[in-house]
Amino acid sequence: MNGLYRPRRGRVIGGVCAGLARRFGLSPWTVRLLALLSCLLPGPQFVVYIVLWIMLPGERH
Repeated sequence: MNGLYRPRRGRVIGGVCAGLARRFGLSPWTVRLLALLSCLLPGPQFVVYIVLWIMLPGERH
């Protein structure tokens, strides 16, 4: 599976960062750190995370 999805394993909250990390070949903790740091900037980062949590399909087993 090469698309964007929320994995069953490696989730911390909703699996969004873990899914993005798998899709782009990065470490999940790197993506989580970038997401956390981006929350210091003005913008709708938290809303985008919630929308991705709702919209991204879960991993099918």
